[in-house]
Amino acid sequence: MYQALYRKYRPRIFSDVVGQEHITETLIRQIVNNRLTHAYLFVGTRGTGKTTCAKILSRAVNCLNPVDGEPCNNCNSCTGIEDGSILDVLELDAASNNSVDNVRALRDEAIYSPASVNKRVYIIDEVHMLSISAFNALLKILEEPPEHILFILATTELHKVPATIQGRCQRFSFKRLLPSVLESRLNLISSREGLTLTPEASKRLAALADGSMRDAISLLDQCAYDGIVDLARIQDTLGLAGQQEVLHLIEQIIARNIISALTTLDELYKDGRDMASLLNEMTALIRDLLVFSLSPDSGLLLTADYSHEELSALSVTLTPKFLFSCLDVLKTALSGTNRSGSTKLTVEMCIIKMCDNYTQRAVTQQEVIARDTAPPPVAQTPVAQTPVAQTPVLQTPVAQTGEFWGDVLELLQGEPSLRALLSDSSKVQPQLIDNMLTINAADSFSANLIESTFMELLKNAASDTLGRDVIVKVDVTEIIDPGDNKEDKLERLNALGIINVE
Repeated sequence: MYQALYRKYRPRIFSDVVGQEHITETLIRQIVNNRLTHAYLFVGTRGTGKTTCAKILSRAVNCLNPVDGEPCNNCNSCTGIEDGSILDVLELDAASNNSVDNVRALRDEAIYSPASVNKRVYIIDEVHMLSISAFNALLKILEEPPEHILFILATTELHKVPATIQGRCQRFSFKRLLPSVLESRLNLISSREGLTLTPEASKRLAALADGSMRDAISLLDQCAYDGIVDLARIQDTLGLAGQQEVLHLIEQIIARNIISALTTLDELYKDGRDMASLLNEMTALIRDLLVFSLSPDSGLLLTADYSHEELSALSVTLTPKFLFSCLDVLKTALSGTNRSGSTKLTVEMCIIKMCDNYTQRAVTQQEVIARDTAPPPVAQTPVAQTPVAQTPVLQTPVAQTGEFWGDVLELLQGEPSLRALLSDSSKVQPQLIDNMLTINAADSFSANLIESTFMELLKNAASDTLGRDVIVKVDVTEIIDPGDNKEDKLERLNALGIINVE
């Protein structure tokens, strides 16, 4: 009968446990020096070796021929514990044995001396699943344990274990395994099993495992059905979109090409790619773009699939605001995949929201070139002008302002939402006096939108039109438009994208 690789290559001695030397070396010294305590609490994420070390420790304390703190795995005690014939070493799953009656039964039998080994050992996995009353029953025996008993508690959620239980145990924290450690182990297993594992595939499996040795070996086992494991095999077997497809999709989102992005998504869906995995891949890339834009050489990137040049070409056109907003949308979509009946619809909505995110927009390539090549502003001597009688704000702007404002709107053709807002005289009216441009907004929403999102764009367009620096100020005032009616309001809301008028 075939045995899963993660079971076949489960460590049987402490020295085989990789990445947790700070724990295994301490346990070995305690065994050699006979300084074992009565209760241990192993804490860490899944697949980091908690249960494995608990089983090794249960054999080491009962081994008839220990070797420098390690179990021999050949004596009657070691073999009996491994095959389950020795009932003095018991492994319990707290998820299915979490009632107070289960713990009371354990407590009642724990007072008896072991029949065939030195210590009676109880391994309680996922101990945080015990009920409050069960924890209280366990607390009594942890306070006054018999000399022949050893408790090994394991949990992935330490915060759910009462402080009274934690205080009576020696706690060991298991680390997430580094990708290099996982890669080394995968390569060793592949060589022993006669598998062909490419370096790129090894890195990808290590990244997907997220610090879990068990997950890494299980993924290898899943992909190695014909002896060859490469990137294409991993993508096909696990339903991943792949590097180039995700990169292409993100480029379409940045370009706000909704139809092309949805078409790409539909092709990936028809090709059998997992939608939840696609969201995770997109999240990893957006997160890496944010980190790369802040510090290209930080070494904090999640994936090595994308080159420095690819990340640099994308990040130079993006603002941190846009990336943060995309991560918020992706986070919401990921949480929705667990509740939604259609994961594809969830991803489609996510893509549309990121494409239509005007308020946290990306910088276009043309703006990047203009920004990098523009000469520094030249200070000019203020020119004295004859005071001009100001036209009341509530009336039509003066001809000078109207001509200047038309030129400003022409420069903002690439910003349809901003241009639509500024073109609406019932919402916004400009007034230019010398180098001061005052934007009179009809409501606080329009004023806040201009100030928080479009102020820099508006200031640059106004300065370019006049050929000198312009100060922009936004005020909220009532704007009277006698010709305003319901149809005009609906058309303006439609232009701003607030509603959809058929």
